[in-house]
Amino acid sequence: MLSATGYGGVTTHLLGPDGSLYTLSDVRPGGVSRAKGAGTASVALGGAVLDHAGLARGGLLIAGATVSADGRLGAGRGVRATPVRGADWSQEPVAAFFARPVREAVASSLDAAASAPGDAGPALLGCDVEVLGAADDHLLARVLDGGPLVRLRVAHPHPELAHAENLRRIGGFPGVVLRVLGRPDPDRAATLRPLAVGPVPGASSSLRLPEEWRGHADLGYDRLQGDHFPRPEAGAAPGTPGLSGTDPLADAPLWRVRRLLETGVAGGRRAVAEAARGADRTALGVPLRRAGLAGAAELAEGLAAEADRRPRDSFGRLVDASPDAYARAWLASAVHLDAAERALVTASWS
Repeated sequence: MLSATGYGGVTTHLLGPDGSLYTLSDVRPGGVSRAKGAGTASVALGGAVLDHAGLARGGLLIAGATVSADGRLGAGRGVRATPVRGADWSQEPVAAFFARPVREAVASSLDAAASAPGDAGPALLGCDVEVLGAADDHLLARVLDGGPLVRLRVAHPHPELAHAENLRRIGGFPGVVLRVLGRPDPDRAATLRPLAVGPVPGASSSLRLPEEWRGHADLGYDRLQGDHFPRPEAGAAPGTPGLSGTDPLADAPLWRVRRLLETGVAGGRRAVAEAARGADRTALGVPLRRAGLAGAAELAEGLAAEADRRPRDSFGRLVDASPDAYARAWLASAVHLDAAERALVTASWS
């Protein structure tokens, strides 16, 4: 974990016997140097003699810990934590985490993130994929058993962290199947930012990880090597696949609404009125209606009309319009845009 404000550290995700998710964080000032070293920092919970890297591959028997509403574990005086053997990804309750249909899991994750925007982001998503190859700045993969085409992008691009290097390494082995744990990107169609990967149980063309890694590689700390991958089949030639189908979010003309809203933030109602006046107002609504986004078109046109409204007093003199109606129109368009984009992102996982 690395923030733009100079904080770095690690968050370890834990799964309870009943499938409940918990987190244990160690984030402090220090930037990338702090983030790189946090994996080997001791776990500050009940005197447990584990570091975060060991905890990610093991387990804890915890008594007396406090738990916040979002699952964060608290370390108090009465907490007792005993290291125990953790469950592999192929064992319950962890295996059930990867068995949930991806569209259902993504919809739940994005809805939860929208209802609590101050949290870390969408919930973790687990799925099994076949890597197709590298394309531009991401990898293309297909969710197994008839799932959607997804894009794998780095969870954090800092060159001193291992995320980008590991993703490049994976891209050099098209056809490999992976069990992936990551976060869906709420702003991109069918995009997953992987945090850890492991072998798919029973698959011959999957990862071959060291025994001490306990069945998965942390993409931010571990570094995958060539011998961790299956040998390419004789005669197989790696290729770079092209995107099949369309990107519903990129193809939708919702960017017109977002540009209008951002114009209002930067320049106020007069800037919105100027941007949507005359022929530009037609160009705003027609593409949206043609794409079936009549609600977005109506709200955006209503915002433009309200921004351009100039009432007069009883003597015919122009007066300033009340800001309340404009604020309501801007907010209605913004809320609708957020919901429409989230629906398109969710649909892209089908």
